[in-house]
Amino acid sequence: MYYFCRNLVWLAMHIAFSIKTEGREELPKKTAMIYCPNHRSNADPPLVAMLIKGRMAFMAKDSLFKNKLFGWLIRSLGAFPVSRGSGDLTILDTSADKLREGKSLMIFPEGTRSKDGKVGKGHSGAAAISAKSGAAIVPVGICYGEKLRFRTRIVVKFGKPIPAEEYFEGSSEPDPRALVKMKKRYMSEIKLLVEGEEK
Repeated sequence: MYYFCRNLVWLAMHIAFSIKTEGREELPKKTAMIYCPNHRSNADPPLVAMLIKGRMAFMAKDSLFKNKLFGWLIRSLGAFPVSRGSGDLTILDTSADKLREGKSLMIFPEGTRSKDGKVGKGHSGAAAISAKSGAAIVPVGICYGEKLRFRTRIVVKFGKPIPAEEYFEGSSEPDPRALVKMKKRYMSEIKLLVEGEEK
């Protein structure tokens, strides 16, 4: 079902939009990693998921599952519901388990969609999952104009993986400062992919 839905999404997305990728060919193959894209629309999860080889899982706010058709689609693509602001720490265990099963994980570190297309402030949840699982984080930039329209040109840019061991090696519990440092790094790299270097 997963691959059927992914192929269906691939076809629909390529009919609706002009999609290009950068950096995807440089990523390690058959390695489960944490993909951290910027967030602009509800199309982002299936857009990125269809470009990743192998199975993928991703968190999605529980309200997205209220629409039965869309909920079925994203669940088929590996989504699992998260209640925003619930403070449920088992989500870290669930995420780490999926990575250990060989499924890559997608998490939107901004936590909400950007209204102006710029990259907002990020959260350290992806860093905490990286620390728990040992999986590397891949910054991802989803780039297009102001709004998605039919045949909008979308460029999905994949950055270089950020290894967990650079921040958490040799510690049973991650240093909170290490979590913040890693968060700052992947947010900086996402912003660079989306907005380019400041002049």
